[in-house]
Amino acid sequence: MAQEKEITTNFLKSCMNMIKNIYLFKTYKNPMKTLKPLFLALALALSTTAITTQAAEPTITPQKQVAGFYHHQLGNVQITALLDGTNYLSPTLFKGIPATEVTQILKKYHADQAKGVQTSVNAFLVNTGSSLVLVDSGASSCNGPDFGSVQKNLMTAGYKPEQVDTILLTHLHPDHVCGISAKGVASFPNATVYVANAEANYWLDPKQAAKLPQDKQARFKQTVEKIQQAVQPYQAKKHFKTFKLGDNVKGFEVISTPGHTPGHFSFAFKSGNEEIVFVGDIVHSHSIQFDHPETAIDFDVDPKKAVQTRLAQFSRLAKNGQTVAAPHLPFPGIGHIYSKDGKSYQWIPVHFKD
Repeated sequence: MAQEKEITTNFLKSCMNMIKNIYLFKTYKNPMKTLKPLFLALALALSTTAITTQAAEPTITPQKQVAGFYHHQLGNVQITALLDGTNYLSPTLFKGIPATEVTQILKKYHADQAKGVQTSVNAFLVNTGSSLVLVDSGASSCNGPDFGSVQKNLMTAGYKPEQVDTILLTHLHPDHVCGISAKGVASFPNATVYVANAEANYWLDPKQAAKLPQDKQARFKQTVEKIQQAVQPYQAKKHFKTFKLGDNVKGFEVISTPGHTPGHFSFAFKSGNEEIVFVGDIVHSHSIQFDHPETAIDFDVDPKKAVQTRLAQFSRLAKNGQTVAAPHLPFPGIGHIYSKDGKSYQWIPVHFKD
């Protein structure tokens, strides 16, 4: 600020000296010719003062988004949605729907079409009073710099990672499993990890890659490497366990919802007369797959079965009215599924409660 004032003062002094020279040494035979430099000097001095004054005005720095957690009460149980990050998917990843129709849907939702189809990655912490259960864990560093905030948001929400005693994984894709560890160290040191037996067999069987088409093997191996790194600290401590259909894990009913992956499961949990269903990846987009639930996504291992599962679960959840927690719907990803005609569906986000 002081430097700007000094520059302006020095410039004005120079202008005054120029005016003085004009007055002393110029003749008055042509007054307009004599005064022209004077006017230019004054105008320049005034404009420079204005520019300097404008530049000196203080600016208000924009602030960062608030922490990504949301507490939701279900009966006597507190469920905390934890945001891991937000990203955008290419419209071409959605199968069986014309690109022009995707564009129209994005317009309807006022979505940024230049970026693509928005998706969140959420995890959910369930405080039963006697146990702290984490459903899915986010991507950590496996899916790039836009993700990896689950543990930070868990602590900001008032909990500690060492308090988590159980981790339920809907499936083993990196954006659900990578958050359980970092650089070979368990992020939740006192937790036991549970995943479906069929899911563990598919991703962790060393012979599985050879069963796939040649063009899919490289991508599969890259995914498996990330999964193995994530689960290894828990396997080493024998804190990695599997379940099967019909089992009940810490009060959570396991529901088979295959298609997206072979051993994909959802979890239902009741508290009093209320029930919440953690649906996992039966849906990836609130804008595309509610208007068109028959639309698969490129990440589905079995697209046909994934669509069948989504249609069946959407119908059931819309009819029965359970609360839904979804990892890829807009944060906090908690709400209800509504259908007027049983063909198309609508996502009804939870209303904010203090």
